[in-house]
Amino acid sequence: MNPYATRITTADRAVTVTSDVLSIPAWSQRYFGSWWNAAEFSGPATGPVVAADVDAAELSQLTRDVLDHPHESAEYAGAAMVHRRGSDGTVTAAQPGHDLAFRYQPGERRMRIAGGEDTPVATAAARLARELLRSQLLADGWTILHASAAVKDDHTVLALGGKGAGKTTTALLLARAGWRLLANDRVFVRPEEGGVRVLPWPAAAAVGLGLLDALGLYDAVRGRVLAGERLHPTQHQRVTDALTSDAREPLWNEKGKELKPQFFPDQIDRWLGMPLATEGRASRILFPRIRTGENPAVLDDGRALDAADFFTAGTEDRYPDIFGLVPAGTESSRAQRDDLVRRLSKLPHHGIALGHNVEANTAFLIGLTSQEYPSPLPI
Repeated sequence: MNPYATRITTADRAVTVTSDVLSIPAWSQRYFGSWWNAAEFSGPATGPVVAADVDAAELSQLTRDVLDHPHESAEYAGAAMVHRRGSDGTVTAAQPGHDLAFRYQPGERRMRIAGGEDTPVATAAARLARELLRSQLLADGWTILHASAAVKDDHTVLALGGKGAGKTTTALLLARAGWRLLANDRVFVRPEEGGVRVLPWPAAAAVGLGLLDALGLYDAVRGRVLAGERLHPTQHQRVTDALTSDAREPLWNEKGKELKPQFFPDQIDRWLGMPLATEGRASRILFPRIRTGENPAVLDDGRALDAADFFTAGTEDRYPDIFGLVPAGTESSRAQRDDLVRRLSKLPHHGIALGHNVEANTAFLIGLTSQEYPSPLPI
């Protein structure tokens, strides 16, 4: 076993990240420690393992093993990835533009990562460790929802909707008002003990420049950046430049996607003052919409949970299952999905409109979420 290791555990499932370079498993410990249980580990690594190192020779060899044979190409985590599957099921892949290469041996549940520099390797190791844990959770009956979430006294408010609907805004406003942030984009959910248990999907938190300013957090974040502290490396350079030059207006790329500051999970707490939660039980569902110039209000629009609120292998756009980590048949069945929808539909749920007045939005959300919570659902 490599000399340095971090063990990541949630819902009784685990993955171990190992390396000869201390900063690589330390990155995973920092990344997952606030939402999942991640700690230094010295025992035998049972279960899935991500072994990641800076190794130029192995990087070159694995890359050639892909490019010198028939292979396929796909986009993974925002970058091109070439990959091929061997006759024994082993998947070899490379992202030449990022100096990264991978080999996954499904029989041993072992992911090998080689790269040219420690930061890209550490980032990839954390991402693949999360994917290996995701595959185990899906096999255990968990489902992924496209939702943000905040927790108070174990009661969890889920905010659902498409991109730009206001999910992150809803969760951050609640976190700013004394709740704990559970997730800002996706959550794992599973029916348990008459209700629905909720786990976070650890990820960098994307918070727009305008929202940071409206929340009164921009100056503190800018001060840390000017002092030399760094946000997540996936952040676009234009965002860093904007923070440095005190630009507060939203930024957009050529595809119309907003470019946002990207915070490590631990920075959400340390920089933004929003403690994180490790799990909760679903108690209320909100379907937010941002409506410029309007006062916050409950909408009588009949919005309910639908297929677009669920992440599946067919709808996953950022992390396609190139390595075959999710065995066939492990995603939730139609019966499991129907049971989950039934339970969630019994919870108080509202379509809501949020304007651009932070204080008005916050007061509205506090009033709405302080209403009496329902009794536990019957199984």
